[in-house]
Amino acid sequence: MSVRVALIGAGVMGADHASIISGDVPGATLHVVCDASKDTAIRIADAYSAKDVSTDPLDTIRRKDVDAVLIASPDPTHAELTLASLHQRKPVLCEKPLAQTVDEALMVLEAECALGQQLVHVGFMRRFDPSYVEMKSAMHAGRIGAAVMMHNFHRNVAAPPNFSGLMAVTNSAPHEFDIIRYVLGTNVAAISAFEPALDTDSVCKPVVMIIETTCGQLVTVEVNNNAGYGYDVRCELVGTEGSVSLQTQFQTRIDQNLSAGTVYAADWRPRFREAYRLQNKAWIASVSSGQPVAQAADAWDGYCAAVIAEAGASALTSGNKAAVKLVERPALYAKTGDAA
Repeated sequence: MSVRVALIGAGVMGADHASIISGDVPGATLHVVCDASKDTAIRIADAYSAKDVSTDPLDTIRRKDVDAVLIASPDPTHAELTLASLHQRKPVLCEKPLAQTVDEALMVLEAECALGQQLVHVGFMRRFDPSYVEMKSAMHAGRIGAAVMMHNFHRNVAAPPNFSGLMAVTNSAPHEFDIIRYVLGTNVAAISAFEPALDTDSVCKPVVMIIETTCGQLVTVEVNNNAGYGYDVRCELVGTEGSVSLQTQFQTRIDQNLSAGTVYAADWRPRFREAYRLQNKAWIASVSSGQPVAQAADAWDGYCAAVIAEAGASALTSGNKAAVKLVERPALYAKTGDAA
């Protein structure tokens, strides 16, 4: 039988998920579209042949004709809706962040552990991106020796109004925090964070973070939400015998008038379209089989990202290095061969 999916949140990311679930994931049906705007819900439901619409997320989660829940609503709603899904024992794919606070993330962990079953998949889709998958594979195959450093760049065209450096740490950087843990297979021990001493506060300043892992590696993270030229994600993993880097995601280059030019995407969706598709296919497969996907981020990974983000915000505010202190990982989240 097809997995009947309820989509909660039909904005930019929700619409993309609707497209993937309805057209590119065998074994899944976009069954209900729920959004605070009924007009938006109807528009997305009509575009992707959903059976029904709703404006009440909690009622949608309780529906007996809904098998799984995909949460793409605003960040402050994520923990509440994930907990509601767990209360109904329904598998849930929650866009990052799992929660906006560490305490909320712990509530999700406790609720899932009480069920004794992994039902939460957190939308850290970079784990499914082919370039990051190859990077992790190259490291574990010993092709670059032991990993010693990692450098990450995360750039956007322009920050939304009132976007701050603290938000760069808590909203933009969690994708970096998760992929660092996933690729290196380790946890974060401490984080420092800095902003350039610019003369103006009219724009969101870049933030540079230095992360120390529990295995002794050093990791740099640059988040620049006002890069101006386009969406750009880069990463280099440096080992004792070589390095591996993500390739720039250009489709074409134009050579003209004694120059060469390429075109950047305006946001993250073209860059990670394949990662989202592979993630959603894996999620539906796990819902059908009842078995979690080892590659996917679970509630523990969502909690770890929240702890690192909170420590990073503290480091940026205080100017001091902040320790990253995790609770003991519950046995439910143990993964073979994963130190993180």
